[in-house]
Amino acid sequence: MVEMLNEVFTQFDGLADRYGVEKIRTIGDGYMAVAGAPRRRSDHAQAIAEMTLDMLDWLEEHRRSEHGELQLRIGINSGPVVAGVIGTTKFQYDVWGDTVNMASRMESQGVPGRVQIGPATWELLKDEFVCSPRGSIDVKGKGPMETWFLDARRARSAEGVIAANVPGADA
Repeated sequence: MVEMLNEVFTQFDGLADRYGVEKIRTIGDGYMAVAGAPRRRSDHAQAIAEMTLDMLDWLEEHRRSEHGELQLRIGINSGPVVAGVIGTTKFQYDVWGDTVNMASRMESQGVPGRVQIGPATWELLKDEFVCSPRGSIDVKGKGPMETWFLDARRARSAEGVIAANVPGADA
């Protein structure tokens, strides 16, 4: 199991590097990352969205192992966070706040094989990515909330026409 998680997380680390995303930590089979910290960036939601779609694509190609079929449940949220290093031993950069908690809820109440996003992230991604409504779910500590699934990238042609880039779909 440790070998399998190492292989998966090593791949995710490469994607984090590719998209300029900061890996925060792994806890068991969980992987936490942030874009826009420690340095702000206006495209933080897009960077995370690109990374998560590539994570799902990679897993689709490599999901069978001696441990069974692997699936991911991914949650994304956007908003302010507090970030830094606390303490005097085992220094670790970390992030805290309602935005982090909401991302965790998007993951834990998500669907295997899908990326679930809340309203703040949907607003930032809706013009550049294909998102399908999941509907309202009861989010712990928040109550009913509209959520969406991040499905695919949108491609823009030279003429400005937008076409969905849905893997496996015929054009």
